Amino acid sequence: MRAEILASWQRSRLLGVDQENPALPVESDLDPDSRLVRAAMPVLRRLYERFSGMPVTVVLTDSRANIVDRLGETGGLDLMDAASLVPGANVDERFMGTSSVSMVLSTRAPFVVVGHEHFLHSLKTLTCMAAPVRDPVGGTVQGAVNLSVPMELARSGMALTLQKATDRIGQRLLEMGSARERGLMESFLRARRRGEHAEIDPASGTPARRGEAAPRLVPREELALLEAATELISSGGETFAEVPLTGGRVATLRRKLLHHGDAEGAAVEISFREGRPAATAPGAPAAVAGGPDGRRVPLLLPPSPAERPAGARKEPGAPDGAREETEGPREAESERRPGGTEGGGPDAWLLMVGEPGVGRLAVEARRRLSLLNEAGTRIGTTLDIRRTARELAEIAVPRFADIVVVDLTENVLAGEEPRPGTPGAATALRRVTVRGGEDAEGGRTGGTDARVGYAPGTPQARCLEAGRPVADSVRTEILTAPSLSGAHPGELLRDLLGEGEHSYLAAPLRAGGAVLGLAGFYRRGRAHPYEEDDLALAGELAARTAISVDNARRFSRERDAALTLQRSLLPRDTPRLAAVDLAHRYLPADARSGVGGDWFDAIPLSGMRSALVVGDVAGHGLEAAATMGRLRTAVRTLADLDMPPEEVLAHLDDLVGRAPDDPATAATCLYAVYDPVTCRCTAARAGHPPPVAVLPGGRARTLDLPSGPPLGLGGLQPYESATVELPAGSLLALYTDGLFKEDRGYGDAEARMGLLTSALRGPEPPRDSSPDSPAGSPPGPSPEPSLERICDRVTGTLLPGGPRDDVALLLARVHALPADRVASWELPADPSVVSDARALARRQLDEWSLPELEYGTGLVVSELVTNAVRYGGGGPVRLRLLRGASLLCEVSDRSNSSPRIRRAGVTEEGGRGLFLVAQFTRNWGVRYMPRGKTVWAEQVPHPGDSGRREEPVPKEADEQALLAMFDDLG
Repeated sequence: MRAEILASWQRSRLLGVDQENPALPVESDLDPDSRLVRAAMPVLRRLYERFSGMPVTVVLTDSRANIVDRLGETGGLDLMDAASLVPGANVDERFMGTSSVSMVLSTRAPFVVVGHEHFLHSLKTLTCMAAPVRDPVGGTVQGAVNLSVPMELARSGMALTLQKATDRIGQRLLEMGSARERGLMESFLRARRRGEHAEIDPASGTPARRGEAAPRLVPREELALLEAATELISSGGETFAEVPLTGGRVATLRRKLLHHGDAEGAAVEISFREGRPAATAPGAPAAVAGGPDGRRVPLLLPPSPAERPAGARKEPGAPDGAREETEGPREAESERRPGGTEGGGPDAWLLMVGEPGVGRLAVEARRRLSLLNEAGTRIGTTLDIRRTARELAEIAVPRFADIVVVDLTENVLAGEEPRPGTPGAATALRRVTVRGGEDAEGGRTGGTDARVGYAPGTPQARCLEAGRPVADSVRTEILTAPSLSGAHPGELLRDLLGEGEHSYLAAPLRAGGAVLGLAGFYRRGRAHPYEEDDLALAGELAARTAISVDNARRFSRERDAALTLQRSLLPRDTPRLAAVDLAHRYLPADARSGVGGDWFDAIPLSGMRSALVVGDVAGHGLEAAATMGRLRTAVRTLADLDMPPEEVLAHLDDLVGRAPDDPATAATCLYAVYDPVTCRCTAARAGHPPPVAVLPGGRARTLDLPSGPPLGLGGLQPYESATVELPAGSLLALYTDGLFKEDRGYGDAEARMGLLTSALRGPEPPRDSSPDSPAGSPPGPSPEPSLERICDRVTGTLLPGGPRDDVALLLARVHALPADRVASWELPADPSVVSDARALARRQLDEWSLPELEYGTGLVVSELVTNAVRYGGGGPVRLRLLRGASLLCEVSDRSNSSPRIRRAGVTEEGGRGLFLVAQFTRNWGVRYMPRGKTVWAEQVPHPGDSGRREEPVPKEADEQALLAMFDDLG
């Protein structure tokens, strides 16, 4: 059984429809000569004649499923009478269960029900095909035509013939409507006074009198006037409306009834005055939508008695006031216009003529256009998926729907690429928006983030399977019942909708050939079902929303990937440095700007020195983040070579300059090295802002560093470094230029720098004003604030509303290495000093209580001093020991030759010294100075070891293994 039929059967069972003897209500006061009957019956008679000789029946129903007429042979009509299918009987699903007419009026589309698919047992031998009858003006369903035939005689061409017949009925409805409109215009033309009229052009909305200047209207005012006039025509009882205009003017609109034959319509005239609008009665028409046909129409003025057409009197059965506007009271009323003169020059213009029904359709059309226009400006204002879904709901409630529900596929919410094509009914959805209420501002929201699923046959499932909008009726019991997946849409819908049957429209959120989710629009009850034009409007709203959702998904995916890449490239934890305390902040730009290329780093160097780096790559997104990662990797590699800052920047500049199209050509960098032994900081910058130092006394200053060009442009001039003294306890701040940006631009540089230095210094410490303290005595020492608090203070002071660009901030509080942790000796370049060097190192280790390192240190000192004496260029040799968390042994000489480990042959007596140094230390390396080099080796104390090591080599390698590693391969 088809899914739609199965869903209808479920609803019929919930309604308690009797399959054997249904109780069909019968309406006895149907109009047998209604407009629908007059348009349809000539066509249906020709349709019945085409199937003469066949046992077929043709039934015409109105939009409420009431049978208004039927055709068939005598036997077939008798069977219909026995089944209570008489004129006036209601064959809606509520009373008859599943039938072709109920399915058409529910889905608003042609439908065929075959045999066993009928809910009633008496219809299971028939094939029933039905098609809707639509009003071509507005697309509304005026009724349905059903063709029933025994199953064995049914042919596929019958449904096509029926569809052509209903199309012809729609054309006849249009022709009848045009004749009525023409009659109303003829009635108006007979009523006007010759020579005393003005005209208004509805296309431009500009009134024009003969020989006089007309009031000027702006486009917004023209639309408001046309909408108010359309609302007046479609109104059942209102005759007056006022629309405020610019400059304190007020437009007064009055409705005058027109009558021609059976066509009843109205004309709206407009006049202008100064002042505020008068109080209107409750329910006065609002300026919403609508407009005339574009023709120029003359002023409506009362004709003289001689011009009054004959027979201009009240028609029998017409309501009070439904007479020619040329009769007494109306004539007198039109003579007494506000601000006008009786019988003098005209001061009012005719704005619109039409029927109430046509006016309503025009109002609906204008509302749809207005809704689409607003959707273009209000949907997709942010690159946030959930916010975009909420914007759709805010626009649609209450003008298009009472409740709006938006469900998205889980892979879309996760930022994944949606599968092309329709997802099918079993697709996992997650609810992101539920909105309902009498107005959008006070509407209820909630029920989000729940996983939902829809059973096959439901309108939601059919919409997902077909990938196009679907209109149907739904019952609250079906909405809140668990789906096949075990999920249900939630109790909130039942609270918002109430019990009973409601109109529903499902529209797929489709973009790029894939369905991203589903938008559901609910209207309480069945009084205002969704029509064909509503399907098109919902499809357009859903399409615009889907494009914005897809854009937000793509942006979120790229931004998340960029953030993940960038954060993986930045230091995950604050590095532990020997004599520097660190704190940092990385603040990405706002969601629209995305991720940038700002970065920072802190690198431990030999000699307990520390390298502090801050850089900035112009641009945002994945490309900038990837470029930043390459530069940071290059800086770390160059830092491991212990190059001075200016050489590091020179190599970076050369690296960037090789690819001129790389975005890194707009990169800047600051590289600083702090030595805790000498308390000096050496730094160089490439187009980057200089750092700020706050000395222990509280004095702040910007370090005066030579300004080098940005990376990639270094060929213009060489990079230079500068060395400054930084006493212990000084605070050094390195940052990117995003810290100084305001509203996407740079603010006052001096003012921003002042804010930065004051935030780094912090508030002034309070002075001791107790009577026991001497006058003018300085305040006592105050504890240093934590670097984390200073970071928060800096960002809160300079970026109170969040960053306008990416910001990287690195704070470093430097410390000096105590003198008792440094030991240095200068030795002559003589082989005899090797033993003296070992003795000096041994005595120093005894003073530092590091006996477990004596053996390894002695071996390292022997090898490094021996190499310095032999290959050091003949100058003095300097030996230095530094004690921190590890023990550093440094030997300096005047040679720039680079020591390296090599493979020694079996018969060679030398060539194994650096190999032994590498085996007995955690790390070793070389750094170069302006004159000479320093070879260093680092050892880590082992508190658990006491006394000297007995093994000449580590436990994992014996003597034979060491010799084997240096044996010749040949």
